Amino acid sequence: MPTMPTCRSGLFSRRQALLMGGGAAALAVAGVPWPAAAIGRIAAGDAEITIVSDGHLVLPAPFVLPDVPEADRAALLSGNGMSTETLNPDCNISFVRAGDRLAIFDVGSGPNFMPSAGKLLENLAEAEIDPADVTDVIFTHAHPDHFWGLTDEFDELIFSNATYRMAEAEWNFWRADDTLEKMPEDRKSFVVGAQGRMPLIEEKIELFTPGTEVFPQVEAVDTPGHTPGHVSFMVHGGSDPVLIVGDVLANPVSFARPDWHWGTDHDPQIGSATRKKLLDRIAAEKVRLIGFHLPHPGAGTAEAHDGAYRFVPAA
Repeated sequence: MPTMPTCRSGLFSRRQALLMGGGAAALAVAGVPWPAAAIGRIAAGDAEITIVSDGHLVLPAPFVLPDVPEADRAALLSGNGMSTETLNPDCNISFVRAGDRLAIFDVGSGPNFMPSAGKLLENLAEAEIDPADVTDVIFTHAHPDHFWGLTDEFDELIFSNATYRMAEAEWNFWRADDTLEKMPEDRKSFVVGAQGRMPLIEEKIELFTPGTEVFPQVEAVDTPGHTPGHVSFMVHGGSDPVLIVGDVLANPVSFARPDWHWGTDHDPQIGSATRKKLLDRIAAEKVRLIGFHLPHPGAGTAEAHDGAYRFVPAA
């Protein structure tokens, strides 16, 4: 991205009260539900997946799809019902509950990235999720809209009772002494933001490699390119697994033209190869997927279409 300026106990913390605001808090206290526009739910075997909106990003189309002729970009965007000037990709955060454990996959933007994003905490009460109940925080990668939501506006860890997990290659990349120097100018803030937050979880972090079971019935899948250590997560169980894909499939255009890279892909060639391989697998195995930036709630499938694929939202 470019550089840019219920608590089931019935008790609200200072953070929850401030974030919910007067109207929402009054409804919650009164026991009156409000519309569930921010929530989606699907099942994967014995696990329940809840998808909570963190808001959306606001990005110039040429930034999202660079190095693509303007006419080609405009034609494909408009053909998918998207603006040719400015894109507003959703930010969908997945929670997986298994027994007495609750995992969150990525933590959103937090309060310091974009005004249109960082809405996770506002929506958690609607999903009946208390941050204190989250036992596992698991990352696809450490870009701002996935990682900066570690802390609230008071610089306190939001999921303070959790264990944190990140792919070893991803953690080492952002922590390396030369990463800031090598990063393009428009993404140097990504490095500063990641390196400023990583010490807060250094004593709680558990590093893993692809193929590891990072949570009951959840396997880390190697999907590099967008970042060096980017991973996705296969939620096994039952006959229909679900793949939480992070940013490897960043918008509907990624399905039709997997060779076109997302503007923040660290290695466009590896990213393209990863997308093609993953789409082949998703379509062949009929895997359901949840895309962080696909239209909310981001759940659906990939099916063959015109020599490539298309995203089919879940009914």
